[in-house]
Amino acid sequence: MPTRLPRSLVRHRRTPAPLRRRSRLTVLLSATLLALTPVAPALATSAGPGEVHRPKDGAPPFAKTLTPDLIAEMQRLRIPGAVVSIRTPQWGTWTKALGTESLKTGKPISAGGHFRVGSITKTWTATVILELVDQGRVKLDAPVSRYLRGVPNGRHITVRQLLQMTSGLYNYSEDLHFNQVLDDRPEKQWTPQELLAIAFRHQPYFPPGQGWHYSNTNYVLLGLIAEKLTHRPLQSLMRDRVFRPVGMSHTNLATDTAFPRPHPRGYQFISNVDSLTAPVLTGKDAAWADWSAGNPMDVTDVNPSWAWAAGAGISTLDDLLRWGPALADGKLLSPRTQRQRLTFVPTSDVPGTPTYGLGIVNFSGFLGHDGQIPGYNSFVGYDPKRKATVVVLVNLNQSPDGTAPSDQLTKLILSEVFGVQQP
Repeated sequence: MPTRLPRSLVRHRRTPAPLRRRSRLTVLLSATLLALTPVAPALATSAGPGEVHRPKDGAPPFAKTLTPDLIAEMQRLRIPGAVVSIRTPQWGTWTKALGTESLKTGKPISAGGHFRVGSITKTWTATVILELVDQGRVKLDAPVSRYLRGVPNGRHITVRQLLQMTSGLYNYSEDLHFNQVLDDRPEKQWTPQELLAIAFRHQPYFPPGQGWHYSNTNYVLLGLIAEKLTHRPLQSLMRDRVFRPVGMSHTNLATDTAFPRPHPRGYQFISNVDSLTAPVLTGKDAAWADWSAGNPMDVTDVNPSWAWAAGAGISTLDDLLRWGPALADGKLLSPRTQRQRLTFVPTSDVPGTPTYGLGIVNFSGFLGHDGQIPGYNSFVGYDPKRKATVVVLVNLNQSPDGTAPSDQLTKLILSEVFGVQQP
């Protein structure tokens, strides 16, 4: 659900929505999952920085077992469609498009479509800020009050703490009333000021620097800092400072419901309020069967303005394959600033869980981010040691058991292909 991004970092579980009558949509989803088959060439045809040629012996050795395992996981999680891609020097680029882009038409999903990518947007917002750091226009350890007025305790919260999710500021997307508005008025156009007003009505989670809590509020503030210092809209800053230099010609920051075509329809199983208020659910609970019998809702046209600098981005597989290495290797930043970016802090006391840097996550050596927004869930990661990139895009933002579907497919890929285990 849109309230917790990304799901791999903040582990919330859900109770089932009320049992819904099995309709034609349920039957179509069941048929789609049972008949799930690859619908795209095994190898991507697009070129990107550092891409090698297709392996001479055809598909890489992992393909034979990984493909059916991905299909089985999609069936378990009730994912309508997914696009997955793995790029390495050894195997070249292997891409699969599985399932459907629309439960209404059953049309196969395309590896060339546009996706809402949620919190992957944070990597772009952070990059703009860090470029301003390189230019001497922002100081990482300067108080937020130097750049913006009206932030509670802003004299003691630093820019670094915003980037690193250690500010303690309340996450506006966890507010109950906010989620009710998302359910009742999905078309609403939100302003950054409205989002901050919601956040600032709540007490902080902890004093600055004395904890870690994922908060979209941090990145709305960072977006406003970038705009104030440059006198330019954030979407144009991202275009000129991030997308064009990396060659991401099909990526943008959405400011309204406009959505470039082609794109898959996006689905979710439970309302935003139900997602926020539900107690614990595990896949073994009997109630899980009731929830999974319900119909997913088409939420493609929900206005993403509520996520703005924290999660309103749109991108494609090819562009994310370019972005993964550029992000992790610091293509757009000085070596000193990139070292600062890659200074990670724990997000949990559980051993092996991801750690968080300055708008970047360390998933057991794969550096990147995942993203969740109504209808869509995504992952991009690059391992500098293996020079391996993994991208996963799905048109479902939460599975019936409360997990993030792209994160689950990513864990399967990292385990089977690279031997990386995550809790």
